[in-house]
Amino acid sequence: MTLPEQIAKQFRAVYFGGNWTFSNLDEHLKGVTWQQATAKVDGFNTIAALVYHIHYYVRAALDVLEGKPLNAKDTYSFDYPTIDCRKDWEILLNKTRTDAEKFANLVSLLPESKLWETFSEEKYGNYYRNLHGIIEHAHYHLGQIVLLKKLLLKIGED
Repeated sequence: MTLPEQIAKQFRAVYFGGNWTFSNLDEHLKGVTWQQATAKVDGFNTIAALVYHIHYYVRAALDVLEGKPLNAKDTYSFDYPTIDCRKDWEILLNKTRTDAEKFANLVSLLPESKLWETFSEEKYGNYYRNLHGIIEHAHYHLGQIVLLKKLLLKIGED
């Protein structure tokens, strides 16, 4: 297995399972209703906001992998579309899954030498750093989603 294929495998694992943490987005988002996804708990981000936020950076890096310029700003990374029904929530989830698979496929096809090249601009470092950063970022916010889901289920029981 090449290094890019291994990175793609690790990325897929945080989305679809098979990592050593036994935790992934697909599993923890299964069964989350649109109402739960948009429910505010104290001052925390919503599950929908976190899903969008994770996807925002994947989408930005996917553009670069597709040969487009990097066009992302941190200030917009939580500006998720309005979710007023099940269909809206499913659209966000489906787009997230579809782009994750596209991303992983493109990463797996990279020549290993590309990993050490500059990612868009010098200030962002190389591809290797950015690809692993995206995986770390997804794991970090996955933990928040897990905790929010537990809180929402507890609130629902009370």
